[in-house]
Amino acid sequence: MSTLIELSKIDSRLSQGHRSCSGCGFPQIIRTVLRSIDAPVVVSLATGCMEVTTTIFPESSWKVPLIHSAFENASATISGAISAFENIKKTGKWNARGKDPVFVVFGGDGGTYDIGLQSLSGAIERGHNFLYICYDNEAYMNTGVQRSSATPFGAETTTSLFGEAGNGKITFKKPLTEIIVAHGLPYVAQASVSHILDLHEKVKKAISFRGPKFINVLATCPVGWRVDSEKSMEVARLAVETRYWPLYEVENGEYHISVDIPNPKPVTEFLKIQGRFKNLIKNEIAIKYIQDNINKNWEGLKKHSEI
Repeated sequence: MSTLIELSKIDSRLSQGHRSCSGCGFPQIIRTVLRSIDAPVVVSLATGCMEVTTTIFPESSWKVPLIHSAFENASATISGAISAFENIKKTGKWNARGKDPVFVVFGGDGGTYDIGLQSLSGAIERGHNFLYICYDNEAYMNTGVQRSSATPFGAETTTSLFGEAGNGKITFKKPLTEIIVAHGLPYVAQASVSHILDLHEKVKKAISFRGPKFINVLATCPVGWRVDSEKSMEVARLAVETRYWPLYEVENGEYHISVDIPNPKPVTEFLKIQGRFKNLIKNEIAIKYIQDNINKNWEGLKKHSEI
């Protein structure tokens, strides 16, 4: 797929009329993922913003078979669906029906970094053939913008406040992508809603591998990030351009930076347009702390890519 226009002409398999907020990143992530798969799709969807806004009873925005799971067990659910399908194939009842379905899990950072990590780790260890898409909006947005382990250092949420109650989140976000890499998957990647064609190519590549695959996608949340809706793509792009959110892939243990940033913008460009960092932006020590961490992580990524 060479252009966004060509990609947009493919049926997204997510209908209009869902109730996600203006500027929300995940609808574009869903559309891109489903447009990138030229086969039937079965989805397991963890509880979260994506589930709440697209499956309000008795309606659904999904044009594919969808199983709504709890926060903690979306990967276990897809494991069961895969096992059931494999048994159907053994009976010979599927062989004449065309392409095998692609099994996909969607989960937010709360249902992936935190509550669902054990389920995901178990499904990977068992070797099930599925693609996991994490839409990482960096907090529990569905339940009121509470911190998750994906929330970045210094960010203010309703459970990591500034003022007498605290100084925002005081730890860096969990390195989930690297945790998943350590499981020995054939394909792991980071992507961003701001780079749709990059995500598209990564999904196509991921499903070409047999076994578990994982893509961690940065998904802007105007409400939780306290940014104007029309700047949703701008802030996601700044996350990449400042190296805050590197775009890379790991194929059978080999690293490759998919979007190089030779002349990065300072991290302040990413932070200053978001209200969740408003009490941090004038703290030069904290900003240097964040910038140094970004630089260290990028250098580590470069070394992995050069091996």
